[in-house]
Amino acid sequence: MSVSSGAWYVYLVRCADGTFYTGITTDPARRLAQHNGERAGGARYTRSRRPVVLVWCERCADRGSAARREAALRRLPAAAKRTLAAGAN
Repeated sequence: MSVSSGAWYVYLVRCADGTFYTGITTDPARRLAQHNGERAGGARYTRSRRPVVLVWCERCADRGSAARREAALRRLPAAAKRTLAAGAN
């Protein structure tokens, strides 16, 4: 995936315990490193569920659209998130 400066992304990571975490960022690689403890930051949810693997990422037009997409993804059941992740491979 190519990352453009200033672009916003919504992403889905699979945690070591099989759960999913959804978030938004301008730099997916940096955010993944944060979730895995390689850099400062990261979500409290993923700290006890490392390592996490990026399974899906989508570029959005702006921060607002990324936040709306994130909210929609968070409401999906785990089975739908697994399907989304499987389709990305």
